[in-house]
Amino acid sequence: MRLSSFLALFRPALPLILGLSLGCSLSLLMVSWRQGDTDESCRDELGNGRLFLGRGDAQRVSRDEAGDEDFHPRIVPYHKDPNKPHKKVLRTRYIHTELGIRERLLVGVLTSRATLNTLAVAVNRTVAHHFHRTFFFTGLRSPKVPHGMTVVAHGDDRPVWLMYETVRHLHQHYGSDYDWFLLAQDDTYMQADRLSELVGHLSAGQDLYMGRAEEFIGGEEKARYCHGGYGYLLSRSLLARLQPHLDTCRNDILSVRPDEWLGRCIIDYLGLSCLEVHQEMTYRYFELRKNADPEREDSTEFKNAFTVHPVSEPNLMYRLHKRFSQIELEWTYLQIEQLQMQINNLSDLTPEGRAGVTWPIGINPPFKPRTRFEVINWEYFTEEHIYSCIDSSPKCEMRGADRADVTAVLEIAVERLNERYQPQLRFRKRHLLNGYRRFDPTRGMEYMLDLALEAFTQKGHSQVIVKRVNLLRPLSAVEIIPMPYVTEATRVQVILPVTAQDQDYVSNFLDMYVMNTLDTHDNVLLTFLFIYDPFDAQRVSQTDVFAGIKAMIGEVEKRYGDVKIPWISVKTEVPSQVKLMDIISKKHPVDTLFFLASVWTEVNADFLNRCRMNAISNWQVFFPIHFQEYSPAVIYRDQQPSAASSSFASESLRDGHFDRHVFDEACFYNADYMSARTKMAADILDNEELLESMDVYDIFVRYSGLHVFRAVEPALIQKYVRRACNPRFSEDIYHRCVISNLEGLGSRSHLAMALFEQEQANST
Repeated sequence: MRLSSFLALFRPALPLILGLSLGCSLSLLMVSWRQGDTDESCRDELGNGRLFLGRGDAQRVSRDEAGDEDFHPRIVPYHKDPNKPHKKVLRTRYIHTELGIRERLLVGVLTSRATLNTLAVAVNRTVAHHFHRTFFFTGLRSPKVPHGMTVVAHGDDRPVWLMYETVRHLHQHYGSDYDWFLLAQDDTYMQADRLSELVGHLSAGQDLYMGRAEEFIGGEEKARYCHGGYGYLLSRSLLARLQPHLDTCRNDILSVRPDEWLGRCIIDYLGLSCLEVHQEMTYRYFELRKNADPEREDSTEFKNAFTVHPVSEPNLMYRLHKRFSQIELEWTYLQIEQLQMQINNLSDLTPEGRAGVTWPIGINPPFKPRTRFEVINWEYFTEEHIYSCIDSSPKCEMRGADRADVTAVLEIAVERLNERYQPQLRFRKRHLLNGYRRFDPTRGMEYMLDLALEAFTQKGHSQVIVKRVNLLRPLSAVEIIPMPYVTEATRVQVILPVTAQDQDYVSNFLDMYVMNTLDTHDNVLLTFLFIYDPFDAQRVSQTDVFAGIKAMIGEVEKRYGDVKIPWISVKTEVPSQVKLMDIISKKHPVDTLFFLASVWTEVNADFLNRCRMNAISNWQVFFPIHFQEYSPAVIYRDQQPSAASSSFASESLRDGHFDRHVFDEACFYNADYMSARTKMAADILDNEELLESMDVYDIFVRYSGLHVFRAVEPALIQKYVRRACNPRFSEDIYHRCVISNLEGLGSRSHLAMALFEQEQANST
């Protein structure tokens, strides 16, 4: 038995069916393209590239060449004046700025001091996050401004003055950044997705004033204004043409209603009336009756409405949002069912037939491994334990997100079984016998459950049965997380801690640093941190264990006259990473970007650029997972490594692994580290040994609240080395060091061959 579990709202990224007001419906799964003459009613519109124009509109636009401006690129020639000195071209930060690409819709909500903390907050919580930008305009600011809302106060509560200042503010600050502007009152509920879809189908280059058309007082004129309670759209070009006349309208037009004043201004000076239908697109609205219950509204006008008015209280706004969310969810599930039916019907035309249809219908087929190394493992679990643990232990208690996930899947499984077999049978879960799950990156999380169920018949008889069910939690639309702007021009401060045991590797590190940064004039600085134990510190005046390294630093500074490589000496028995960073942090500005390196690191430009891009001040820290070569003694044994195996440029990384147990390398800003250490101060007072039991990674995870980005880094390569694990560190740090040394010896195949050769030698 196979069951599909849709545990989250699923909305297709690209709708496969388009229902249009052209006398025909187009399905991307069933359309047949023809060449030559045809009498189909849709041919003219499709042929002219105007999918949403009626015949009359298409003919009018064809006669008006100005309407085609949005569909033809305009080339602006560049003429260089030989009499003027040449200036460097200033490029914009983002490509959409240089190309003149604007956002589609900005929403302005007209509110007041009395309703800012009630109705305006309800608007912000229900639909504001669905729009790109939402502003709340008021005359006088409330003493307590709601959190998370962009409120603009104009200083005057007169309605017409508020409208005048709002329109002027939108044009002055955002007139060149958005194609459409939606103005509405705070007692208006807006269906955000439908309004965004509406402006997506409208041409932005036309003067358009769209909303619910209302007659002026007296009703003698044919012109109409847009009622403010249902919201109205203003195009960017209309706003630009209206701007020079706003002051005149403010002085000459007398009106009590702000929407009527704006409509009169647009009609008198631009000659445009409010439209409810444009290019076969209709602005749909619904007038809510007094004491109406949204749960009982079932009319077509209500279900298709873009805006609802009037909303008398915040609770009613939330109830409307719940009702429209239910409508959208039902419509989405109906779309999914229709698409699944079409896919199932079309499967007969495929070479595999119906047998080739994957389950669930419409979801990507399972990943097919090409080799045994690509096989995705199944994790075994019960209701209390999971048998695939992060710390490699065979069994651990199920808790947190894993437990919540399994509980939800079990509930959905029983619920789907009852939906399928009721009223003949009704099931109740006894317990989970076996559970398996795996994450398929092409489709989502797959589950296989063996359930012990108690089945009840209609007559009341019951019996315990065992049933196996398959479920899938599919991947929904991928969300792009907005990130702050960063640049590759940031200076990187490399910090290199060195102990007496590590000084043999410093020469290679310094050679790579000189070749990859100093010779290329990269914006990088290096600071050495010499760590003396108490015995070496006492003899430093007679014999300095780091004298050879300091001599090498002097040679580099002599070769590059403008380069200075400072060093700091520290005496400690336990070189805790946190204690060392405390010393470094105090000696650098707060905006310094640190790269905490190790002596085995090979610094190069590719990694430094990724360090700059992945470490974001007050947002994210970066802990790369370096690639480490295996031990040459195990990999090659009596053979010499070939040139191909020692070069990583010829092909992909080989003869090594990504060491996920080491957290020595890190990229972060000094301000972020200082902030995390400040939050840690209270815990140190109770336990002074905490500094020795934690590293910088633990500090950021526990105390920073930032994104801790941990990812493999192919450009960060280390030669094989057996690290000296200090038993005075915490058990966790010492354990990670030991595991890193063991896994760094070689792969399973290399270790197996070494053991086989050793046994062969012993047997002979």
